[in-house]
Amino acid sequence: MRRDRGTHDGAEPQAGLTDLFDYPLMSALVQRRTRRIARGTSIQSGKISHQSSNQPAPLSPVEEAILIMATGVTGIVMHDGPLQKPEGGHELGTPFLNVVGRAGSSPDNAQATHMFMLNDEGTWLIRRLQGREALQLLKETPPSWREWKESDWLAAADLVKRRVYPERLDFPRAWPYYLGWNKQISNRPGTTVFMPMVDLTRQYINAILIVCSEPEGLRPLFIDDFSPFRPKNATEWVAKMASALGLAEPIPYQPIGGLKWVRSGKVSKDNYVPLGYGNTLRTDHEAFFLLQNLMLVGEGLGIGGWVHGAIHPLYIMQRDVSKGWYGLGFRTLEPRKHRRWPPLPSPLPNWVGLDGHLEGLCPPYVKSMDEAVDKLLESKTGPEGAYTDKELFARPYAKPEHASEYLSLKEPHPADAIAYTKEICNYLWDTYGRFPAHVMAWYSPGIWVQFSHLENEYYEKYARPAHWSRQARHDQVWHQ
Repeated sequence: MRRDRGTHDGAEPQAGLTDLFDYPLMSALVQRRTRRIARGTSIQSGKISHQSSNQPAPLSPVEEAILIMATGVTGIVMHDGPLQKPEGGHELGTPFLNVVGRAGSSPDNAQATHMFMLNDEGTWLIRRLQGREALQLLKETPPSWREWKESDWLAAADLVKRRVYPERLDFPRAWPYYLGWNKQISNRPGTTVFMPMVDLTRQYINAILIVCSEPEGLRPLFIDDFSPFRPKNATEWVAKMASALGLAEPIPYQPIGGLKWVRSGKVSKDNYVPLGYGNTLRTDHEAFFLLQNLMLVGEGLGIGGWVHGAIHPLYIMQRDVSKGWYGLGFRTLEPRKHRRWPPLPSPLPNWVGLDGHLEGLCPPYVKSMDEAVDKLLESKTGPEGAYTDKELFARPYAKPEHASEYLSLKEPHPADAIAYTKEICNYLWDTYGRFPAHVMAWYSPGIWVQFSHLENEYYEKYARPAHWSRQARHDQVWHQ
């Protein structure tokens, strides 16, 4: 029968919470499996078909809240790296974009992954808390989740949930929207789906800044490996530059920034970084850590979990109700037109943001790429920057003076590193009419994870007990 999401047939699901925290991590790793058939789902499979007599049974609010928190704030990070080099000089002391810690690892703690949650009540954005706002969840570091009551979980989830649309994201149940059997069992009524969306703009700038902050003469020369699409005179220009640099062989692609950086000795002509080869600069790795966290927590809860191919990102980003497209409706910017097409995705419209909810660090949300770099730096050392709130920064340290010592010695980004970063970012915008050019501003990994109460009768008929023993006892533990 359909369960009222506001009740639990008891005062609080304490037995379920106790069971969750007593479940060993190693057991979750061993027993984690994909279990797809949600309660209320019928499937046609010849002699192993199943006709459900149940209604969909959505997750309870506290079950969803636990999953939400598995993607969220967990404490404050500690800067436990060196500030001085063995050979002399200072190491960069301001690499991170956030000091608030999250459940999944993130390059330079950029926390670029934003989660959307889909359920019967709508499409939700799970806000990523930063700075002082995160302290509302951090009564202790790390938070004492084992002692939390149902009301604590619900309050934490309510703090970060923002409903974007009143219905779940969905598209017609056919190819090219849904692939294979996904059209029948993915994103069904009663299921809760988590979908990652990655902001590549901020960490893209930050990663370039970090590399450009290496010692003079060792900084790489950034090159545009999409440049062969340009007319012949550009190829001739590259050859002339290679000759001027004293290279035996021309760099096959256009260097960014001109000769001045090499001639000044600040950039190495023997070490270059192709931006296309760099792709997302590993910014999207956080999304996969978070999806694995969700699967392990789902196993602990004893519910069905399934990571699988989502609706194609090309459709997810669009919204046209007249076509049955209930997508996200991201703003797109048209790229600059070229006589010859550069490689994908640079000639495609760029998904730059969801107005009022998620906005990339690029036009039209800033006036220029110079402003974008300045805003990125402000997020580190500005009035509300990651390295500005001394009390927040000091939380992981044994003594406040340890944190103060770090902050007094931290090395900022050198002025010439900032200037070179701006030149790279402006080159991309001026050449392609988009930022970034070699990847989308907002990147969808194209997968999501679905959770559900299982169709018990299906698994009773067709699965060995060991395959779903924890899920079989879920209702008894959580809903009695």
